[in-house]
This record gives sequence, C-alpha cells and structure tokens, in this order.
Amino acid sequence: MTDWQDLLREASRLRTLGRVDEAIDAYERLLKANPDLPDSWYNLGWLQRKARRFEAALESYGRALDLGIGDPEEVHLNRAVILSDHLHRPEDAKRELGAALGKNPNYVPALLNLGNLQEDLGDRDAARDAYQRALAAEARNSLALARLAGVSHTRELDQALAQQLRIAIAGAESAAEQADLGFALAGLLDAAGAYEDAFDAAALANEASRSASGARYDRAEHERFVERLIDAFSSSATGTQESPTVFICGMFRSGSTLAEQILGAHRQVTAGGELDLIPALVSGIDGYPESVAAADESTLGRFRDSYVHGLPPHSNRLLTDKRPDNFLHIGLIKTLFPGAKIVHTRRNHLDNLLSLYFLHLDPGMAYAMDLADAAHWYGQYERLMAHWKALYPNDIFDVNYDELVREPKPVIEHLLDFLGLEWDGALLDFHRGGTPVKTASVWQVRQPLHSRSSGRWLNYRTQLEPIAGLLSR
Repeated sequence: MTDWQDLLREASRLRTLGRVDEAIDAYERLLKANPDLPDSWYNLGWLQRKARRFEAALESYGRALDLGIGDPEEVHLNRAVILSDHLHRPEDAKRELGAALGKNPNYVPALLNLGNLQEDLGDRDAARDAYQRALAAEARNSLALARLAGVSHTRELDQALAQQLRIAIAGAESAAEQADLGFALAGLLDAAGAYEDAFDAAALANEASRSASGARYDRAEHERFVERLIDAFSSSATGTQESPTVFICGMFRSGSTLAEQILGAHRQVTAGGELDLIPALVSGIDGYPESVAAADESTLGRFRDSYVHGLPPHSNRLLTDKRPDNFLHIGLIKTLFPGAKIVHTRRNHLDNLLSLYFLHLDPGMAYAMDLADAAHWYGQYERLMAHWKALYPNDIFDVNYDELVREPKPVIEHLLDFLGLEWDGALLDFHRGGTPVKTASVWQVRQPLHSRSSGRWLNYRTQLEPIAGLLSR
C-alpha cells in the first residue's frame, strides 16, 4: 500500500501546479488512506470550490472543522461565501459568519462579508453595524470605511464622514485603497448634490483604479472580438431546446436588477441573480466563439448540461439569470437553447455611462474607467445587439428603464406577455420582497419605483460634453 505521506506530497504538488481535477483525486485517495488530516480536508474543500463542486466543498470544510483545524474562522468564512454566492442560502451563510465571529469577534474578513450580506438582504442598519465593528477592530481598513460610506448616503452631506474619507485617501498606502475610498467619497458627495466635487472625486478614483490594476481597454481588440462574434454566429440557431432560465442582460447599470426584482415578485418566478455560469462556460471553451459554431451535438450537449447543473434550486418556477454582460454571448445562449427568451435592459446612454464611471468595477471592465473608452464600448454593444436582434427579432424584448420608472404598469404588462405570464399585483410592490440583491443597485431596488435616476446626467452635463458626440444618439 502506498504510504499516505507519499500521497500527501503528490496531492500538494498537483494543487501547487493548479491541476485541480487531478489534485482532487489525489486528496480523495489520501484522505481515504488517512482521514485524520484537517489541513488536507481544507485543501480538498478549496479545490472542490474551484471546481464548482460546492456541496462537496462544504462537506470537506466541515470535516476540517470537526478535526479541529487551526484558524477555524477562515473555514467558516469560506463556507459562508459558498452558501451566499453560489448556493443562494443567505441565512445559512449568516450562521457561518456568526460561527466565525464566535471564534474570533474581531475577524475583519467575516465582518466585511457580514456587512455585505446584510446589504444584499436589505438591512442597512445591520450592515452599518458590521462595518463599524470592522473599523473598531482595524481602524485603517479602507474597505470597511468605503463600505460604511456606501450605506450612509443622505441628501445632507455627512461632513464628518466626508472628511474622514478625504484624510484616509491622502494617507492611503496604495492606489487600490485610494480607489476604494475615492469611489466611496464620490458616491457620498453625489447623493448630497455636491456634483462638481463628486465628479472630481470619481475622476481621481478611476485614475487610482487604473494605476492599481494596470488594466487598459484595447478598443481595437474589442472591435475584433465583436466582429468574431458576429461572424461566428451569422445565422439564427434552429431547434426546439427550451431554456431553464430567462436571460436578463444589457449594459451594466442599465436597469437589469430592477427588471429582475420586479419579475422575482411574481408567484411563478424565482430571481436567480447575477449567475456566473455563462462566463464560466465561455472561459472553458477553447477557440471561442468559432469553436461553438463548429461543435457537434454531443459537445453542445456537454455545454448545455454544464449550464443546467450549475443552476440554483428553483422548483418548477421560472428562473432568471441576470448577468448583464451575457449580451455578448447571446449567440452561444441561443445555440444551446434555441427557445431561450432574452430580456434586454437599456436606459439613457449618458445616465448609463455616468453610473458606470461612479462605480469601482472589476479590472476586467477597464473601459468603465475612462468616459471615452466607455462610449466606445457602448457603441460596440449597440452594434452587437443590433446583430442579435436581426437574428432573433421575436426572442429579445427591450425593457427601457426610463419608461419603466415613468409608467411601470404597461411596460410590465408587455414584459409578462413576452414571457407568457399573467399579471400579478405583487409586481408593483416588488421592493417589499426579501430576495437577496447582489449588485451595486441594492439600495435603489429596495425602494418603490421612482424616476430620480433618470436624467442624472444633467447634473454633469459639462463633464459629459466630451463624450456626448461620440455616441450615436
């Protein structure tokens, strides 16, 4: 029999090399030979999480805890992230965070995650309390201060908090911290109507974000990618395969969260949130997008199964998949599910780009850090959407945010008709629901419908003048 220490060395080697599936197999063989290794159970859980085997990861992390692993608060935190972000079980996630803080009351990562979870659930006071506790434990934690500012927007500027942010920005140890704090200050100032100062803060925050990430938007490369998508999916897909989800997509900050929350209030709909399943599928397809057009039915079946098996529980209800940038992959979606319905959200282009500019986004969205780059991205988005609509005119339904907030009932009625759903009076009271919201729109969609965000660009008309002429309308 192989000595278990040899198995441990092999499992560690494979994990270090990033050979996830082989490493999982090695750890499973190791733990069958010697099940009393808490660190190896932890490593197995970590690998299973990377492989999207979330239930198995929870079990492995649990075994690590049962065996008395050191720093158990970190294990509870990892379990909480799986439960919240992937299995859509927020109350279970909250219990795991409570367990982490029971082990270490000053564990800042758990406090930050607890605050974020409370935001998702719409409990502003609880979120603020968690961020304040994080700051009490670690006074210079820039993320805790930034998030505290994010749940403290008022029409009358909190001068003390704004000054605290300015001091923290001046003393920040890295560009990443400057960006976190700068976007928080910009949001605080914008909410209070200090628009010129808010824009200046957002500009500096975007500059810091570019410096921290090194990310740059390559306009020519993105144009080539859009061209490849158009060429690869040049004709409409055929078939009868229905989709288990309704896809809600469009520009980030175009009203997709609002559309999903309204639909999620319907008795026959489950809001799935911002699922990463299509982007994860795309990242694993060699030669995308051309290889999809050339794939045989067996390969497409594997892609289809990968998507379906990753969906959260939803009984027999209609499930929404609200990942805005899935608009890039409508060709793939319709190839896998020819019967798929696409809800496309859009809003005033200047409002949309301004909203992006005021958010600290992932470096993968480098276009958002510069208004001219964002205008270019927007033009390519419109070009691609025009192509998809030409292919699938009856399967893509536009929801105009500005029309929705101005006269919601007729827009919602037409949307329901597109999806084959009956009117449900609860839809106009969607903000009373307890569905977790995991986007920057969390506090907007916790309110009744209003049009305050329509025409926001008018507060910044001077600053937006340089890009107004770059957009088609």
